[in-house]
Amino acid sequence: MYPYVDIGPVRLGTYGICLAAAFLVSWAMFKADLIRHRLSGEMAGAFVVVGALAGLVGAKLYFLIETAGAMRGGLVRSLLDPSGLSWFGGLILGTAVVCLLTRIYKIPLLIFLDLCAPTIALDYAFGRLGCFLAGDGDYGKPTSLPWGLPFPRGTVPTFEPVHPTCLYETVFAAGLSYFLWRLGGRKRTPGLLAGLYLTASGMARFAVEFIKLNPRVFLGMTNPQIVSLLSILAGGLLLFRARAASAPVSVPQ
Repeated sequence: MYPYVDIGPVRLGTYGICLAAAFLVSWAMFKADLIRHRLSGEMAGAFVVVGALAGLVGAKLYFLIETAGAMRGGLVRSLLDPSGLSWFGGLILGTAVVCLLTRIYKIPLLIFLDLCAPTIALDYAFGRLGCFLAGDGDYGKPTSLPWGLPFPRGTVPTFEPVHPTCLYETVFAAGLSYFLWRLGGRKRTPGLLAGLYLTASGMARFAVEFIKLNPRVFLGMTNPQIVSLLSILAGGLLLFRARAASAPVSVPQ
């Protein structure tokens, strides 16, 4: 793999490059979504910048909380370390902080969450691609399948073929983003896209954890699987609400 790219005397981490690409693509995609829903595209900058910063802080804090020994070098040093980020932490804090902006810009919350769904899915695809290129240890179990890969040059090297789970998640998240984007161009009940995103992404992460190496912490489940169940539950509630809101109402005769 290629954890670093050397451009003359400058060495850049491929994970950082993918994060930067995710930021720029998110900005363009979210702006386009605002415009096609007849909202001001100028809001995209504030939402994406605030969301990205809050997401990075949340991802780091969640990683430090769930990972034993992650703060051995001290809190400040651990917070500034670019490695060790958790997607769920970024999703939780990033969403919470950005939702506060909806009150400032007076955008209905469910409509805003629907606007975010395709962008968040694509961000996840970029993040997992960065994990794959960096070889950061977020691998699956050893496998003899023809697409199993070793990561001898990764930041966390492994020399036996393993499931490239980051690639699995990259492909799924990119496909989910495309599906949500296409669906977002049609007339729909507010909350539907957000519900689909939370349900589908939660199910995918829950499933892939069975072939990953994360420790089991509760009832044979990993931390990401527990959070995935919460994501599926939240998504299911949004889908139920969207279906109920779109159901025809019978008028008494």
